[in-house]
Amino acid sequence: MAEPEYPKHPFLLSIPEVEKALDTRIDNGLSSNQVPQLQQKYGENELEVGNTIAWYTIFIKQLCNAMVLVLIFAMALSFGVQDWVEGGVLAAVIILNVGIGFWQEYRAEKKMDALRALSSPSASVLRDGKTSVIPNAEVVPGDIVLLKMGDTVPADLRMFEAMNLSCDESSLTGEAEPVEKITTNDILVPGTEKPAQSEGELGIGDRVNIAYATTIVRKGRGRGIVIATGMKTEVGKIAASTSKKQRKAGRSMSTKHGHLQPVKGAGLRTWDFIGKFLGLTEGTPLQIKLSKLAYTLFFCAILLAIIVFAVNKFNIPNEVILYAISTGIAIIPESLVAVLTMTMVVATAVMRKANVVVRDLSALEALGGVTNICSDKTGTLTQGAMIVKKAWLPPSNVYTVRDSTNPNNPTEGKVTFSPDDAKSKKEEKERDYDQERTTQAIKFDVPEGENEKPKQPKTSEIDAEVTPELRLFLHATALCNLATVRFDEESDAWKTTGEPTEIAIQVFAHRFDHGKKTLEAKGWNQVAEFPFDSSIKRMSVVYNAPKDNELEWSSENSIVFTKGAVERILDLCTHIGTGDNQQPMSEELKERILEQMTDFASQGQRVLAVAYKPWEGTYHAPADISNADDSVRAQVEQDLTLLGLVGIYDPPRRETTGSIHTCAEAGIKVHMLTGDHPETAKAIAREIGIIPRNMGVLPAPVAESAVMKATDFDKLSEEEIDNLAELPLVIARCAPETKTKMIEALRRRGAFMAMTGDGVNDAPSLSRADVGIAMGSGSDVAKSAAKIVLTDDKFNSIVAAIQEGRRMFENIQKFILHLLTSNVGEVILLIAGLGFRDVDELSVFPISPLAILWINMVTSSFPAFGLSKEPASMEVMRKPPHDRKRGVFSKQILVDMFVYGTLMGTCTLMTFVIVIYGMYDGNMSLGKECNKKYSEECVPVFRARAAVFALLTWLILLSAWEFKDVRRSLFHLNPDNNKKFAVFHDLWSNKFLFWAVLIGLVSVFPTVYIPGLNRNVFKHTGISWEWGVVVGMSIVFVVGIEIWKLIKRRTGILDDHKVVKGNWSQGEEGGKMKRTMSFSLSRSWGRSKSFLRTMTSSTTGNPAADERRVDERRIDGQV
Repeated sequence: MAEPEYPKHPFLLSIPEVEKALDTRIDNGLSSNQVPQLQQKYGENELEVGNTIAWYTIFIKQLCNAMVLVLIFAMALSFGVQDWVEGGVLAAVIILNVGIGFWQEYRAEKKMDALRALSSPSASVLRDGKTSVIPNAEVVPGDIVLLKMGDTVPADLRMFEAMNLSCDESSLTGEAEPVEKITTNDILVPGTEKPAQSEGELGIGDRVNIAYATTIVRKGRGRGIVIATGMKTEVGKIAASTSKKQRKAGRSMSTKHGHLQPVKGAGLRTWDFIGKFLGLTEGTPLQIKLSKLAYTLFFCAILLAIIVFAVNKFNIPNEVILYAISTGIAIIPESLVAVLTMTMVVATAVMRKANVVVRDLSALEALGGVTNICSDKTGTLTQGAMIVKKAWLPPSNVYTVRDSTNPNNPTEGKVTFSPDDAKSKKEEKERDYDQERTTQAIKFDVPEGENEKPKQPKTSEIDAEVTPELRLFLHATALCNLATVRFDEESDAWKTTGEPTEIAIQVFAHRFDHGKKTLEAKGWNQVAEFPFDSSIKRMSVVYNAPKDNELEWSSENSIVFTKGAVERILDLCTHIGTGDNQQPMSEELKERILEQMTDFASQGQRVLAVAYKPWEGTYHAPADISNADDSVRAQVEQDLTLLGLVGIYDPPRRETTGSIHTCAEAGIKVHMLTGDHPETAKAIAREIGIIPRNMGVLPAPVAESAVMKATDFDKLSEEEIDNLAELPLVIARCAPETKTKMIEALRRRGAFMAMTGDGVNDAPSLSRADVGIAMGSGSDVAKSAAKIVLTDDKFNSIVAAIQEGRRMFENIQKFILHLLTSNVGEVILLIAGLGFRDVDELSVFPISPLAILWINMVTSSFPAFGLSKEPASMEVMRKPPHDRKRGVFSKQILVDMFVYGTLMGTCTLMTFVIVIYGMYDGNMSLGKECNKKYSEECVPVFRARAAVFALLTWLILLSAWEFKDVRRSLFHLNPDNNKKFAVFHDLWSNKFLFWAVLIGLVSVFPTVYIPGLNRNVFKHTGISWEWGVVVGMSIVFVVGIEIWKLIKRRTGILDDHKVVKGNWSQGEEGGKMKRTMSFSLSRSWGRSKSFLRTMTSSTTGNPAADERRVDERRIDGQV
């Protein structure tokens, strides 16, 4: 679509020049005849953010899964030899695998469509001289748009009228404070007195005569000309950048890189295409590992078939082909894809209940390997709403809001009063926070009021009561305020309107029943308002008092209330305090006030001053106060009396501190990337535990880079960033480019990161992060760029998602071990079984192909799925992220798979040998054509096969119980459970797995004894005494597993996930520090039992149980 043409960027043009370029008029708007032509020329005003993924795209993606492709080949081979039953079963498996994956991903996309549909904004435009409301999509360049408080800006506008207008641009630029809008085109270049002359001299955040699409009007009203719509807006440009794919290095076809470069580039591009199609080069580590496994098993199946043919001297009748198919089927875990997908479906359902929408199933597995989280502050780590934290009234009275979890609810929490804050400050400074750190990871002090069990206020604090000084202060804060606070009975919730800062102050006044509406209902009458002006940073109102008011103010006199920046208000004050405490302002008092302001600011609070002035007589405002001379305002706002200071901040969510600590215990580093002021960012980071309160506990190089401004970080080269001892934990005044730079820096250090964001400006970093996490209240652009969406915007939901990802990862390891152990056992059995030759010198398989399919698909699938439902282990969030290079195929899993598989294969092979050679005449009992049909001379073979089938079924089922924990004994899974027969309680804890195993054990009998099914389908027959062999070998198998687990525990070998010991590395392969973090008493803590208990688990309240748990972890090699 076309783009409007301008001689210069519209922010540099005058309004007449913009009118001329767009053929519009500000007093009349576009004509009805112009609109259709413009809509056809410029298109709809919509962002192309990938609204939905076509169903056939999802289907093809599922069909091209590597394991599914292997199964399709096996199905084709089965049909090729006219084995319709096996081919049909494999076809059903393929349909199941593809169907489950398609259904889940398609449903996730529908969920995203629902999220997108939550908002369908409209715009108020002027056309043909009349105001009308139209859908945003119909807005075109040249439209005149009317804005008022609360509106979402529909397109990029060049403002020509702005009445106290400010817009929240945090979603676009990251700027936390609303931006005041102007109409002139003479905008000064920052740091100079020269107006900008070119587009490059000002960033989009400094072009204050432009209102940007998707931003929200926080205050005032205005009108503007639409200068860009859809993908041509600033938002659209960012959205477009997220969809651009960067070519990998070395793919250029240009000869400037060498004469052979075209050939190399073509080869690499070809491999990229093939690798992507086969799933070998793109996807999460688990997807790539499973793809490699699938093709490895495929080639192993071919190799085994060749071995089968070679052993039979390449005499290949149908019996030998069936044997070859048996070995091919035996080595492929047919149910793996289905079980894996169902596992992810269950995990997705769990996450959905925890307010996490998973758009891409691959993100689930990726979450378990996250080493670093880069998070926004506002709305994620904090509540995203301002609250008055403290108020200071002279001479030294401090009011503190405590225990409030809802910033908009004035009835929640309480306000305490302290006559002297100096003592509490001294106690705060003298506390030895390092002595209070008691875990192996970095557990920072939990700020008062944010701990799980909030501390009681100090004895010097009492519940606040309304004093004459406080009453006047509350009148000033409530009346010099444009925000409204009300209780909505219909929704049973408190509703607010206005700017966040003013809402916070209004809520504070409501806590004492001194809200604006309450006071005005008593007769307080506003006669003048001097609105907030960004150049002087203050606002004032003039009120007439009613008769018999609480302040005992004469109704014949007016009163001025003012609030604003502390320094600006102090310059206008001649007195401080009220009543008997009032005294003339002095330089000493100013220094004390500024010191109090600095103290509040160091706690992350935005500080405002509140003042008043008695007005002799009744104030008479000019007819048009908005156009009044500045001298009128100056007269009103001079000779003020300071009433106090108010400290406002965006409070951390109650659960944030605990979640940060959980991340520390899990070996996950949390970084806060925020657009806020450095001091505010640092204070919040201290409060929630991202950085320690006492930076002295950190090594000097780490402390230097722990908190940085974005401007300082952006100036560093890649080499300088890589040379930092540690990457910053806090970056303030963060720009979108800073986030991208941080991602690349983390990636170079081998980190696997999750990035959170909600704004349009976050979309590029979300798309480039390993796991992009968008907020449900964020922009469509951000949600489309992310793999995961948090519908509640809470940081602890991220931690819950990571815990679920780790639980799922552990369980995937368990059921992969379960499935592949049976495959190894079956292959060993069948390869060794090649030595059993019938009278025609053809190999006789110890178990039939359909019996293997039954075991792999029916017997194994349900216990494997049961293992996927295992709850998270007690140490799941006290272990480091898993090794991404090895993925689920850790050294322990691989060794266990071959140990248990060899044990299983040996037991089943010995069972076949015992039946054939113990009761019958060896090779003479192997009959003729026993691979095809039943006959009397095949009875020994069929009985031996039945015994092998029964034993293999039972071993696979029993192994599922054993694999509930890959190190602990089946008979002592929970060290805290000292009940008699604790093993039954532990087995019953996973009811799905319990019944899957129990039903599977019983299902052996009908498959062995049902006439026709046993001999014609499974190629075995009923048995009697052989059950003794089956039971005996089952016991041998369980004992063998227990012995191997005991060896692992006693020697500490193959422990892939030792509990985190606490270090400051930014990634496993990154520049790790040569020493781990140690505090003043770390060595003594490490030797103490109390530290070990805290390190390995949360206490149970039972000292004996806690000690047993530590002993068990020590045996496991985890402590």
